[in-house]
Amino acid sequence: MEKKTYLVTGGTGFIGTNFIIYMLTNYKDINIINLDALTYAANLENLKEVEKDSRYKFVKANLCNIKEIEDVFKENEIDYVVNLGSGSSVLKSIKDPSNFIMSNIKSVVNLLTVSKKAWEKEKGKFKKGVRFLQVSTNEVYGCLKDYEYSLETSALKPNNPYAASKASTDLIVKAYYESFNMPVNIIRCSNNYGPYQFLEKLIPLIIFKAINFKKVFVYGSGKYVRDWLYVKDHCRAIDLVLKKGKPGEVYNVGGHNEKFNIDVVKTIIKILRETVNEKISEDLITHIEDVRGCGERYALNSDKIKKDLGWEPQVKFEEGIKKTVDWYVKNREWILNANFKNKFKI
Repeated sequence: MEKKTYLVTGGTGFIGTNFIIYMLTNYKDINIINLDALTYAANLENLKEVEKDSRYKFVKANLCNIKEIEDVFKENEIDYVVNLGSGSSVLKSIKDPSNFIMSNIKSVVNLLTVSKKAWEKEKGKFKKGVRFLQVSTNEVYGCLKDYEYSLETSALKPNNPYAASKASTDLIVKAYYESFNMPVNIIRCSNNYGPYQFLEKLIPLIIFKAINFKKVFVYGSGKYVRDWLYVKDHCRAIDLVLKKGKPGEVYNVGGHNEKFNIDVVKTIIKILRETVNEKISEDLITHIEDVRGCGERYALNSDKIKKDLGWEPQVKFEEGIKKTVDWYVKNREWILNANFKNKFKI
């Protein structure tokens, strides 16, 4: 079989790191180009174990600079584009909506423009076997009531600038299929968790704070509901959609692990108390003022990807959270390296 080349944007981030490691571990005859601008949540240290692998190459480039993307395509025969290169912080998007939204949208338009030019042989006809995959979020659907689940056909009702930027790029990606017949797919996933996640996110932040006996802040009552997806399950879904997804289709990828935020916090504290220090307790929990735009509940119906492609999550939250806590406890230096200390106040 022809050796395939993957262009993974944002590959030094959380999901990108895990996807690159997953692919290089499970496939021999592939090449991966990791294109990343190395912004605040990036960490090259994540991929130390593969940096000398002949199948892997890192390219520092900014997706908002179309020339830098064109250079990568000129120098390499790209078969798959996996776009993970976007800002993902709700709070940062609320503080600075304009730059956040412009960056996320422009990067996707540039990637689509260059990919189309490289792959289109004649009008509406593309090189065989290529695929553009946009990794999106369940937040594009907006908040749901207790009994509701978002389908791929549900209306997009984003609650914050981050979600609005992702909804916008989803529509642009879909338009490239409708207008040009470009082979694209969109994955909308629920909250990922696992190794290598940037410290601003809930689970790694709670772990770090608790093992250092710092106050653990919880917004409001902690009754926001999130569906948790172990990152390796997400990597399997990305791999599957790239190879077997029907062009133009959207696939929801949910973990089927809905939890109140406060229960996630208490579960982490319980694990740490039992495995690290018996003095770690729920007394560390401090409730603070709520933030508008975060959304009370997000939940996905993933029946389509199960029925069409045979995917379903393999890791239950109870198993995945223990693995995750164990990883962060054993990799405290990763959390504290200079790259992170300079970027995130802890």
